[in-house]
Amino acid sequence: MNRERVLKVVLVLVGLLFSAGIYPLMMSLWKMNKSDYGDDMMLSLYFTLGIFLLMAVRNPSANRSLVGFAAWSSFAHGAVMAVLAVHIASERGGLLSAVAILVIIGVALVALAPEKPSREPAHAAAA
Repeated sequence: MNRERVLKVVLVLVGLLFSAGIYPLMMSLWKMNKSDYGDDMMLSLYFTLGIFLLMAVRNPSANRSLVGFAAWSSFAHGAVMAVLAVHIASERGGLLSAVAILVIIGVALVALAPEKPSREPAHAAAA
């Protein structure tokens, strides 16, 4: 398998995972659980990111910034959750599990990120 094909598989998997956030989001909004508003807002962002990652599968090179954003936002979210895991002992297991998943996603996307397009003019490449 070449690098772009592996990236496309990762984009589909991550896109589906993030898009699946619509279910807990809708259930929470349906029940209007007041303690989960922050989680609901985060899920809405991840759901949207998931949809855009699925659309990026067609041409990952044209969506290089989006792939980078997905990777680095996963690292940032994981870092915040790691700090929370230190301070909230009762939630530590779940938080650290989520941190591991986010780090794996970030590393995979950074490692497979599409190459930067060359700055060589098109006519020079054809010669």
